[in-house]
Amino acid sequence: MEFKIKALNHQEFELLFKLSDTELEAQGMQCMLVDEKPGFPCRVSLADAEIGEEVILLSYEFHKAKTPYQSKGPIFVRKGLKTASFENNEIPLMLHHRLLSYRGYDKSGMMRAAKTEKGADSKKVIEDIFGNSKIEYIHIHNSSPGCFNCEVRRIDA
Repeated sequence: MEFKIKALNHQEFELLFKLSDTELEAQGMQCMLVDEKPGFPCRVSLADAEIGEEVILLSYEFHKAKTPYQSKGPIFVRKGLKTASFENNEIPLMLHHRLLSYRGYDKSGMMRAAKTEKGADSKKVIEDIFGNSKIEYIHIHNSSPGCFNCEVRRIDA
């Protein structure tokens, strides 16, 4: 079973870092300086931001399905980084030390599986969920705050 974890595209967020704090706040966003690590997981790099780095906290529509499961929620993005790329079956280190919620969706965007497990077990959990052939993709969230981390796609053999 092959899968690939996808980070968010940095191009969606580049212009935000040119806005003033007032302009960001008018859009419901906030520029912040990282003051602890871990604590500010970037969805573009899929790595925890370093202390002193600038991040923007914003609400992001990560599940655009035309179902009751369409969703948006808070995410952090770091300044000046390009979209991370991962090898097949590679799990970003950022996920290893968190309790995660895995949500499996079919091709129409309906949730068909859900599980909460330690991030260190991600590979097994992803393979178990993709064991159901109706699951097209998985969203991984931080369990306690519920924030979206990334999407996982099945790789066809």
